[in-house]
Amino acid sequence: MSLNSLMSVDWSLLPVPLDDGAAKHLTGARLPDVVLTANNGAHVATAALSGRTVIYIYPLTGRPDTDMPPGWDDIPGARGCTPQSCAFRDSMTELRAASVKHIFGLSVQDTAYQHEAAARLRLPFPLLSDRSFEFSRALNLPTFTVGKTRYLKRMTLVADDARITKVFYPVFPPDQNPHEILAWSIEAGR
Repeated sequence: MSLNSLMSVDWSLLPVPLDDGAAKHLTGARLPDVVLTANNGAHVATAALSGRTVIYIYPLTGRPDTDMPPGWDDIPGARGCTPQSCAFRDSMTELRAASVKHIFGLSVQDTAYQHEAAARLRLPFPLLSDRSFEFSRALNLPTFTVGKTRYLKRMTLVADDARITKVFYPVFPPDQNPHEILAWSIEAGR
């Protein structure tokens, strides 16, 4: 699988995820009191984050030298982690201008896997590993299973002083997610 095939996606060929209500409980919740390891070795205490934080949650970043799990493109919302990450990278200036202090990607992949992805994609923000599902369990985040592996469903949390003020779920197409956040910020006067 090439990097170009990871980046160029014809979204019209993929199944669109539907809102199954699995995230309706999140708005107003506090970020859990957990410490997650970032790909850069930092430890992030999510409950202590101040200012506006964007955490985009994704199932699995693909690698050019590795095939995705069987049937991946048939799972609504599974495909698009690399385009989503790159869209956040490319929208950093606009997001900062919209008062976003922290941006994190979060998956259940280990930090070594995330380190490779962050370096390859030149991401200027950390990727957080929730390998033990501690963050996910605390918030009761929706998941799905492929084979014997459990993944997080794609969503984005916007938190102000560690309280979730907006949830984007489902997120589709993923590469438009930063633009949705910016439009919401303008519309809500935030």
